[in-house]
Amino acid sequence: MRKKLGFLIFLIGTSVVAWNGYTWWDQGQSVTHQAQEIKQAHPSWNEQQPLKTVQSVSSETHAVNEHATGEAVGSLDIPKLGKGYPVFWGSDEDTLTKGVGMYDSQWTVTPNQNGHVVLSGHRDTVFRNLDTLEPGDHLYVTYNNISYDYQIRETWITDQHDRSVIVSKMKPTLTLTTCYPFNYIGSAPDRYIIQADLVAADPASEI
Repeated sequence: MRKKLGFLIFLIGTSVVAWNGYTWWDQGQSVTHQAQEIKQAHPSWNEQQPLKTVQSVSSETHAVNEHATGEAVGSLDIPKLGKGYPVFWGSDEDTLTKGVGMYDSQWTVTPNQNGHVVLSGHRDTVFRNLDTLEPGDHLYVTYNNISYDYQIRETWITDQHDRSVIVSKMKPTLTLTTCYPFNYIGSAPDRYIIQADLVAADPASEI
């Protein structure tokens, strides 16, 4: 009886590990690794000098959005990492298993509106190596066939309960947020934050 019980526990444990491993692998598959193509699509990606911030993209702020939770709404390209990411509407756990989530809240907007765009992703799947980015690097968000070029202004680490990150902003701003430390086992206690200002908006190029 003890042998059977031990074997059953072993089987359950193995199944859980295998499922978690598959989930981790599957989430990582949403990331596109096309470094050359992504860099060619964004010729100014390596311009490190601070560029002038675009102060306004629209007369609208906090407009009503028609997106459904989990709906694909655009993409994020990070040429320095040579990676592209699908972006989905929402930041709930189910949505984040698909890729990068775009916050839907009273403080945030979509890229075609003035204000604060916030994208979130898991540190151990889609947002691995995010900590190698520096001020001056570019992030490109495609939304409604327009490519929005954001230049990183600062990065920092904060507590998971910090409520000063996801707030309303007057000028077009992009924030990326993920858990930290990146190599932490379990539920990480902190958050890694990247904040960038909009420096250009142009019709999207095909990769």
